Amino acid sequence: MNEISMNRRQWLATGAAAASSVWLPPAFAQGTWPNKPLRLVVPFAPGGSSEIVARAIAGEMAKTIGQNVFVENKPGAAGNIAMQEVANNSDEHSFILGHIGTLAVNPFIFPKLPYDADRDFAPITLISKVPSLYVVHPDLPVQNIKEFVAYAKARPGQLNYGSAGNGSAGHLAFEYLKMVSGTFMLHVPYRGTGPMLTDLMAGRLQAASVGAPALLAFIKAGKLRCIATGTAERLPQLPDVPTVAEQGYKGFEMTQWYGLLAPKKWSKPNIDKLELEAIKAARGSAVKDKLSQETALAVGNTGKEFDAFIKAEKVRWKAVIERAQIKPDGLS
Repeated sequence: MNEISMNRRQWLATGAAAASSVWLPPAFAQGTWPNKPLRLVVPFAPGGSSEIVARAIAGEMAKTIGQNVFVENKPGAAGNIAMQEVANNSDEHSFILGHIGTLAVNPFIFPKLPYDADRDFAPITLISKVPSLYVVHPDLPVQNIKEFVAYAKARPGQLNYGSAGNGSAGHLAFEYLKMVSGTFMLHVPYRGTGPMLTDLMAGRLQAASVGAPALLAFIKAGKLRCIATGTAERLPQLPDVPTVAEQGYKGFEMTQWYGLLAPKKWSKPNIDKLELEAIKAARGSAVKDKLSQETALAVGNTGKEFDAFIKAEKVRWKAVIERAQIKPDGLS
């Protein structure tokens, strides 16, 4: 009987130990995050500057964060579909590439958004600032902004320019140029930079403004002609191309920007870890070199600094949007 009781006690002890090894409370697992591959959502179609920036940062973060970081393009509704999906995602492994459009433009052009950037997202880091370039189809008989403006003024409403969509950075950049130059051209919105560039190079559009990383190869191949840069100074990669400001529009500057955001409902330790790893990657030589080759500037600031930057950009672009009366697709 004693032997039976002893065996029973041993069995219960063994079972309790096994149970404790299975039913660990969640707090014990926090240090293992991420415990599966991370998903970086890009709210635009493949082929634009956003994908180049996202893949550069994702590749480096994967080397140190302990899991692969894969990039998923999820275009639609000027980025709102992806923003809503990630804001509602609760697995703490999906984060998103923020952008001038989704963070500083959409709040002012949509009467109601399915997300609130301030309420739903925690800024992680500003990855990069990307110079905007102004390009035309090579058959257009203009070599610079001055000639382009004169050509457009002689043909009001006859030229078409494309963008990645209403309220996109390219849309803003060209409306900004139209505003300061007093020209009238028709805007043709696309669902992403890639399909827009296809039509531009085919001659179905005459002009566009796009982030430099997506354009350099086509400019060097002679498939597009760059007539100006939106930067304050000339770009070393395009030393013969003057800035818009140099060509008679003093103070003109237009750059796109991209940063990382995580849902604010993530646990703070996971947000902090993502910020640490993202900053490390953005400031590292690999990302800097990669983005420099694509004419983009790596930044890598803190979440608080990125938050302040977003607020300042919202003030800046609200004025441009109101003056240009930019509306999203389907609204007038």
